[in-house]
Amino acid sequence: MNWRRLSLVPYRLRLLLRAAFVFLMAATVGLALSVLQQEKQLSYKNYEGSFQKTRVQIAATLRHPTGQLALLNPQPSNAGGALHPLLLPFAALDFDDLQKVQQAVAMSGCLAQYGNNGSLCVGIGNNPWAGGFIYVAGSFDSAQLVPHVRGDQVVDQAHRVRVKVTLRGQTYDWIAPFEESTEPQTPGRRYGGMRGRLTGFTAADVARGKSPVVKDFRGWIWQNPRCNQPDIADDDANCARNAFFSLRLPVAVLQDALFEKRRPEWPPADLDRINVSIAVLPPGDGAPLLDSSTGPAAPPFSLTDLKAMLLPGESLQIKRLSDGAALPVMVAPIDPEDQSWHFVTALIRRLPVDAYDVPLAAKEIITTPAGSYEVLLKGDVRSVSKSLSVVASRLVWFVGAMLAALMLAWLVIEIGIIRRVKVLIKRADDVGERVKAARGFSEADLADLRGEDELGVLATGLHDLLRRVREDVERENIRAEQERDMWHAVGHEIMSPLQSLMVLHGAPEDQSHRYISRMQQAIRVLYGRASPSEAFQSSELQVSEIDLTAFLQNVAGNACHVGIDGVRFEGPAEPLTARADEYSLEDVVTHVLRNAERYRKPGSPITITLEGSDTGATIGIHNDGPQIPSNMLTKIFEYGVSDQPESGAEGNRGQGLFVAKTYMAKMGGTIIAQNRAGGVSFILNLQRGA
Repeated sequence: MNWRRLSLVPYRLRLLLRAAFVFLMAATVGLALSVLQQEKQLSYKNYEGSFQKTRVQIAATLRHPTGQLALLNPQPSNAGGALHPLLLPFAALDFDDLQKVQQAVAMSGCLAQYGNNGSLCVGIGNNPWAGGFIYVAGSFDSAQLVPHVRGDQVVDQAHRVRVKVTLRGQTYDWIAPFEESTEPQTPGRRYGGMRGRLTGFTAADVARGKSPVVKDFRGWIWQNPRCNQPDIADDDANCARNAFFSLRLPVAVLQDALFEKRRPEWPPADLDRINVSIAVLPPGDGAPLLDSSTGPAAPPFSLTDLKAMLLPGESLQIKRLSDGAALPVMVAPIDPEDQSWHFVTALIRRLPVDAYDVPLAAKEIITTPAGSYEVLLKGDVRSVSKSLSVVASRLVWFVGAMLAALMLAWLVIEIGIIRRVKVLIKRADDVGERVKAARGFSEADLADLRGEDELGVLATGLHDLLRRVREDVERENIRAEQERDMWHAVGHEIMSPLQSLMVLHGAPEDQSHRYISRMQQAIRVLYGRASPSEAFQSSELQVSEIDLTAFLQNVAGNACHVGIDGVRFEGPAEPLTARADEYSLEDVVTHVLRNAERYRKPGSPITITLEGSDTGATIGIHNDGPQIPSNMLTKIFEYGVSDQPESGAEGNRGQGLFVAKTYMAKMGGTIIAQNRAGGVSFILNLQRGA
């Protein structure tokens, strides 16, 4: 298994770069989600505050007389131009006091606008024992009021109010002309304009020329002394002035119904079917100054107006506690323009927010003179997600653009740089594998990776470098081939004379025979090899058991014949056998002796020692001379290492100790160099024979 390919070291830069882009994209998405979560939390807090404000506002509105009027009259109807009395939040109206009646109808919101300056309010009191009266109040603009002279049978020459009430199959029709009051005003209730009574007559009596006054019909009218037009003087009789009137209408049907039961039903069940028609007529046959049949321009406040106070999605339910009757639920609509992506809304809803899942609801009890009402307001937190998703949907484009930019940058780097780097590394690995496998060199094709950018320049430089290396390898192969041819020629020319010498010195006891055999072995080792180092490493030795004692005595005795004097053997006299090739071991000892002779002190001896053990034999060769530097003790056994300049020219190629170490390894032994006191020792270890 190729463990190098399983390692992450060659890929860590690519992994780091890819992890950086993944982290950037994850951080972008995480940042967007974090911002959305914080915005959702803030939006929920703001919505909760707005919900409480809505609750307080609705409760305050319903507790006000205007709201109580809406509660007491949940479904007002003015269909057909007819007015229906409203149940007022008061027991009765003080109809003959201008300030009180104006304040009451204004606070309750009973006044409905008619035209530009007209208004009308029709209602009944919430206390049945105040009498079965219908109250009417309103205002209109008119020139100075023309009063009716008391006793005059003709009423159409004065300002007058015509009122018609229809209920339960009966109709009440009154005409009330204005009669100016001649009573002096009290100091505390002084009114500067015209004022007077509205005296009630039945329309039928007026048509017959009779004028009996309806005793229970009461009414007052007050006209402002100031003119409505700023460019007309106040004393001009033709300028328009605002007039306010108040009526109390006696309805016999309602009054009789109060005494029919022990506990009268109030308000009447058919209150919404009582039709009231009012018209304020000028003197003569002119158009009415105020006519209820025209319909109100702005109706009074009703419960449906509370819907505008609700936030989108909120619901409001009102229930009467006395009988449990519930009014229709009002739900605020959600703005249809708030469109967003569904998945964004779903994502925002899943973001965790404190107390987001707790339903928002508020309950209020509103007390009115006619009973208590329960008001239940429910919030809709979904509107928070929907409103936030509208903004988030716009931000999705921004986040998407950032992710797209990161992805584009990643792809550019991945395709434009990393892919080319991967191809470059793969082809470089292929070159290395081919060199290791075939001991040759083949140039990688990098033409498609060259260009003008940084990586292209690198690929171009690597391509040129590989081309030059290929050329150098080819030249080296040619040189090696030439050396091989040269070794063939040299070996051929030397082997022939050596064969002749072997014939002349063929006797085994002849010392020349021994050296001629060593020369033949050396030629056979080197013959046909590309280089000496390759030849020595690939040589095959004939290992056998030899007597080291006799062998070393013979080497020491014959050392003088090869120019090495003063070699002494100090060892045991008895035989000591070991496993070795005799000729190769002699080459090893001779190479060591030559190095010892070269560096020993002049005249000092070279000592050869021999020691044996149960498993091995140790040969020591010592000389007195300079010591070897500590960093060179192992390096001196490498091929071509020599401390003599131009050693090759003198026959010293730095291969003697290399040959010694190579032969010792092939014989199963070792050789080391040690610095001793006064010199250097070479220690040779061999295996003992069986």
